[in-house]
Amino acid sequence: MAITNTSGRRKTSVARIYMQAGQGNITINDRDMKSYFSNELLENVVNQPLAILEQVGQYDIKVNVRGGGISAQAEAIRLAITKALVSDNEETRPALKKEGFLTRDPRMVERKKFGKRKARRSFQFSKR
Repeated sequence: MAITNTSGRRKTSVARIYMQAGQGNITINDRDMKSYFSNELLENVVNQPLAILEQVGQYDIKVNVRGGGISAQAEAIRLAITKALVSDNEETRPALKKEGFLTRDPRMVERKKFGKRKARRSFQFSKR
């Protein structure tokens, strides 16, 4: 397998990955995944597409991710890995589609409107 590169997005996070066959090393912004994500739950989010296809440890993945928080970054990486797996082998698409990993989460932070305190929250009303 040649190097596959794809991108994934979530909120304001953008992840670019380079995936090739290997020993299962996942490097995020030149750091090991264990040191980048202190939370084990986020590591599981990144590994979900590989775990469903039972291919954990078969690919070396190099990730460049920026923007957003660590949770959004983990989900952006998950989307990028899913897209790379589908482009590598089209037969994996139904299993990943069923889990909802191919769908980009469209939810974004709503912008603040003028005359309001936040996006929807108004200032406190005073009768007198």
